[in-house]
Amino acid sequence: MPSRRRVLSGIQPTGAGKHLGNYLGAVRHWAAMQDDFECLFFIADLHSLTITPDPTELRAQTRKLIAELLAMGVDPSKSALFAQSHIPEHPELAWVLSCLTGFGEASRMTQFKEKGGGNVGLFNYPVLQAADILLYQSHMVPVGEDQRQHLELTRDLGQRFNSRYGDTFTVPDPYVQKSAERIKDLADPTAKMSTSKGGPGVLWVIEDDKATTKKIKSAVTDTGREVEYDVAAKPGISNLMTIHAIATATSVEQVQDDFAGKMYGDFKGAVADAVVEMFAPVRKRYAELIADPGYLDSVLREGAATARPIAAATMVDVRDRIGLLAPA
Repeated sequence: MPSRRRVLSGIQPTGAGKHLGNYLGAVRHWAAMQDDFECLFFIADLHSLTITPDPTELRAQTRKLIAELLAMGVDPSKSALFAQSHIPEHPELAWVLSCLTGFGEASRMTQFKEKGGGNVGLFNYPVLQAADILLYQSHMVPVGEDQRQHLELTRDLGQRFNSRYGDTFTVPDPYVQKSAERIKDLADPTAKMSTSKGGPGVLWVIEDDKATTKKIKSAVTDTGREVEYDVAAKPGISNLMTIHAIATATSVEQVQDDFAGKMYGDFKGAVADAVVEMFAPVRKRYAELIADPGYLDSVLREGAATARPIAAATMVDVRDRIGLLAPA
């Protein structure tokens, strides 16, 4: 077992990239965990196949995501960053676990129903996700509210396997992050900022500074004039105040004091400047990284070299306990 508690998390290489909400809710926490835990982070490229992406685009998006994660603080000297598809034990364990999963149990997973059905891969998505986690004997998994049901299935399958075949898997706990600010869509401040929704209300971490500024200055607010924090009555301006507080490492109360008596236009300009400044080092580093695909590929190779022995050792035990003959 690892000397430090092991944390595992994955992220799909789909969409336009990571937005401000992703950065605050996930990736920033990944970077912060690296000194305290043994961290394994993977690019969930097998999961992305459920939407049958264009092959050329998938390769490009995978490298883009690696560059984004590195630029946002994931350090390959501290963490293993690898592609799910580079470790063949992922789908192998998923098949074993699928044979322990009831059809009704899988049918209750909300993601398949919320997306109106789809292919068998999407239906089996939570089982592959369980394999991703159990394969590395992970102690903790950072999860948002939309993934808690999947982690519960992972725990159930790990306990079921252990009960039937003997102690094999570490049953993971959710990693409870410090509360992350919920960033809303700039064009619809009653809805969260969403990768799948996209549009003018989403602030991408990697985009042109002018695009970021335009989106913030065009953000939906209200008919009032005071820069006051009131989520119910002024959701748009409250969202911008939250963003400004994050970007300047201050409090919403301080933002309200600093902009008392100021007009919305002035405030939006200040928010735009603060966000551009916050992302400036990330965008600069990303531009350097994306220009060197050979380096990005080497990061994945090194990450797989770290992760593969853990996965292989787990599967040796799994095969033995379920009665499969060992290969020559």
